Amino acid sequence: MDLLSFIIIVFCLCILIFLVYYFIRGAKGDISPARPVESRVDEYLDRRFQNMIEEWQLVSHPKLQQFKEQHYKEIENDEVRLAQIKKYESGMQTLLKNLEARLDTVEKDLARKEPAKK
Repeated sequence: MDLLSFIIIVFCLCILIFLVYYFIRGAKGDISPARPVESRVDEYLDRRFQNMIEEWQLVSHPKLQQFKEQHYKEIENDEVRLAQIKKYESGMQTLLKNLEARLDTVEKDLARKEPAKK
């Protein structure tokens, strides 16, 4: 075995070890097979947020956990309200489109009748 083949084998082994490491590291988190990209982004943002809290010492872990426990229901209720508002907004947009179409029809009818009267 010459030096070039040895270097190629070592390089391939390093790549294989890196891929195995990357797969295991990614498998530690809560990765959803249905949404792999979004779940990885969510995991990354959670880690960055946790690092920011620790780095800036904004709040201690027990205080953060206590805040989450106290306000979890309120946050859930806000999310439910937000979903209702978005549903209402989409319904209103549909209604406005229908009203605009009806208004355009009435304006066209009026425009046609107006020259006929003159």
